[in-house]
Amino acid sequence: MSEQNPEGTGVDERFFHRADEYINVANEQIKIVPRSQVSASMLFGTARFNAWLSATQFESAEALEKAKDQVLDYFTNEYRQMLEENLKDYIKHYDQYIQPNPPE
Repeated sequence: MSEQNPEGTGVDERFFHRADEYINVANEQIKIVPRSQVSASMLFGTARFNAWLSATQFESAEALEKAKDQVLDYFTNEYRQMLEENLKDYIKHYDQYIQPNPPE
């Protein structure tokens, strides 16, 4: 688990634990299928969940459609920021985190 704690994000103390649970599921799945397929499934599941979550915040499909670009911007920006932070962490700790693996 990363020791990063994004200040000001309002994450609760279980934030990283929950994230690690999803990573553990993905790690189990890569024993059976290629990592790229697990990643694609994870991205789809996250997108599907966030679409549902977003839809629950609106009183109608029309209201959701009007806010669609804002919703897309929000989740795209959040993902980019999280990915950037994690890439920086992997760059900094590459030799510690990455063990030689044969390519798929």
